[in-house]
Amino acid sequence: MAQIDIGLNSEDRINIAEGLKHLLADSYTLYLQTHNFHWNVTGPRFRDLHLMFEEHYTELATAVDEIAERIRTLGVAAPGTYQSFAGLSAIKEVEGVPAAEEMVDLLTQGHEQIVKTCRKALKLAQDGDDESTAALVSDRMRIHEKTAWMLRSLTE
Repeated sequence: MAQIDIGLNSEDRINIAEGLKHLLADSYTLYLQTHNFHWNVTGPRFRDLHLMFEEHYTELATAVDEIAERIRTLGVAAPGTYQSFAGLSAIKEVEGVPAAEEMVDLLTQGHEQIVKTCRKALKLAQDGDDESTAALVSDRMRIHEKTAWMLRSLTE
């Protein structure tokens, strides 16, 4: 690969990309969890939750691509296997099919976890003077904060 000269030093690019790897892993894990719940939700709120979960996993599918492409822009290989995601993600997989209310709680926790992961990645981007990554991560954080609020509102 040709030398990368985008105004960021090599060490900062690598550190920022490492933070983004965790964000990618959390986002992909939450994508899979949300898609699973979309397929398997049942109960009196089936239609509302089924459609909401579809909106969420569709948004996450776009997000994982943007995050992975930013990692590549920084000159680092993006992780792309279940094994690598499992090792990087702070969101753990769920066994079986939980009840609809538990699905909502688990997804709320997942979005809140991504906000925390975003905060760490944002700090790395700010410390490295990487406005492009900071903007991406800040946008992701805002989306996950809002989604967590909406999910929490379902249980109040």
